[in-house]
Amino acid sequence: MKPETPENLNDGDLCKVIGGVHKGKTGVVRDIHTSKTGHITITVVQANSVRFKTLGKNVLLQSS
Repeated sequence: MKPETPENLNDGDLCKVIGGVHKGKTGVVRDIHTSKTGHITITVVQANSVRFKTLGKNVLLQSS
C-alpha cells in the first residue's frame, strides 16, 4: 500500500484514515468537496453504514 495524494481521491475508493480523530478507521470515500481555503474534505462510509467527515490529507487509498 503506497500513499496517494488527495488529488487522486475518487468517489467509491476504499481508504484508511491515518490521521485526525478517526485514525485507524476504514471505509468508502463519498462526497468530495474542496473548501474556499483549498482543503479537500470527504465523507467516509464504514462497512457498518456509519458516516464521518475528515480531511483528504488524513487518508490513504487502499487497493481493493
